[in-house]
Amino acid sequence: MALIKALTHQPINGASPHREVDCTYSIISNADGSKSLQLDTYGSKTRKIPGKKSQSLRFDNGALAALKKIIAENNL
Repeated sequence: MALIKALTHQPINGASPHREVDCTYSIISNADGSKSLQLDTYGSKTRKIPGKKSQSLRFDNGALAALKKIIAENNL
């Protein structure tokens, strides 16, 4: 799992298309009373073990605020 505390912009030249995968989200209640957003992605249907969890990203409040700002500023 990865805990995301900050987001840094890095442009990509010539982005290639990605395969579609399933994604779930959870709201995590932390010990200090704060909440985090967790996104889990799952292997593509062509993977050796289809549906197996591939990646977990957990965003703290600071990273969530940054993500909201990025979405708003870029009309996403």
